[in-house]
Amino acid sequence: MSARSMRAAAALGALLGAGAARAAPLQGERDLSSYTFEQYHREFPERRWSALAAGWTAQVGELRQGIFEANLAAMRAHNADPNKTWFAAPNEFTDWTNDEFRAARTSRPSGGGGGEAAVGAAAAAPGAALPAGLPDSVDWRSKGVVTPVKNQGGCGSCWAFSAVETLESFLAIGEGATEAPVLSEQQVVSCMANPEGCGGSGGCAGATQGQAFNYTSGVGLSLESDYPYRGSGGCSASKTKPYAKNDGFVKLKVNDYTDLMTAVATKGPIAISLAAGSFGWQLYGGGVFGGRGKLSGCGYDQDHGVQLVGYGTDSGKDYWLVRNSWGKGWGEQGYIRIMRYGDGKEPCGTDETPQDGEACRGDTKPRTYCGLCGILGSSTYPTGARKVHSSASTGILV
Repeated sequence: MSARSMRAAAALGALLGAGAARAAPLQGERDLSSYTFEQYHREFPERRWSALAAGWTAQVGELRQGIFEANLAAMRAHNADPNKTWFAAPNEFTDWTNDEFRAARTSRPSGGGGGEAAVGAAAAAPGAALPAGLPDSVDWRSKGVVTPVKNQGGCGSCWAFSAVETLESFLAIGEGATEAPVLSEQQVVSCMANPEGCGGSGGCAGATQGQAFNYTSGVGLSLESDYPYRGSGGCSASKTKPYAKNDGFVKLKVNDYTDLMTAVATKGPIAISLAAGSFGWQLYGGGVFGGRGKLSGCGYDQDHGVQLVGYGTDSGKDYWLVRNSWGKGWGEQGYIRIMRYGDGKEPCGTDETPQDGEACRGDTKPRTYCGLCGILGSSTYPTGARKVHSSASTGILV
């Protein structure tokens, strides 16, 4: 965050700070009125350890504290809005600039676009009518087919987490299991080629969920216990012990609200991509993301792969239920609820840099995505998910 940005965030906090006492807290919201940098380090000691490992100095400490205080002022200002539908809360990104956050947790390079303001047509007031025959709410976690929240760390492997988590769910559904197996993101990150440069250059530099499903349909996928996650690293054949496989994948219609609602209600959790590099995503603590406020926009620059595990309504606010891969310390125990507007009511905007999302090398034509944060833009799920085993003598999947 530049000095100018920090001053602006602090000024915003001062401007709205007087309203903090009048803003009713949302469920789970914390009082940050006296929260300090020292408390932050006690709550998130890994931030201090990381800084020490990188060479902590008084100058570094002053810089980090300045970023923290500017971000804290913006969080207090947002939380002071009596009309907010979500709240900001401290997490491991609270002393990061937004450039650092985007570079480490999305596929968008630091300094890229996708600021806080939404782009495109303004959305109609929420009030989403459900497609005929669908339940009022869906949460696949209650079925036991969603594995615990994971953390991709500093590797740009969100695409692999999105795909592998969804394969885990479809394997459990297909097998009639009450608990999903934990499969290996690392195998996909390290071993899957990306010759056409789709969604990035591969590995920690990005790819797409569809490519991952194609890879697992041919090679199969190991358990996490056999090929544990490390982030970066070369392919290790000795760790590849296929446990699951799929036949292929289905790509849903782009920007089709009913198609996505029907798929997540009747098929299972869906691998989706959206825009997650905004300041609001960085500081999200809980509630239904969207609505009013300077932090509530996210743009349409598709830069992050996640898993859609359901939908519902909270106090009249309709939402999509999304699982992230930034650990349980972010959001609602690793989840975010994103405002849902309804068929024909979803906002739309332009992704000017589609290679951060699903476009391949050389494809720079802007794309239109709909739904808050472009949530309707790119959605896939695997077909024919099943357990397999490999012959010890031949290595051939049978």
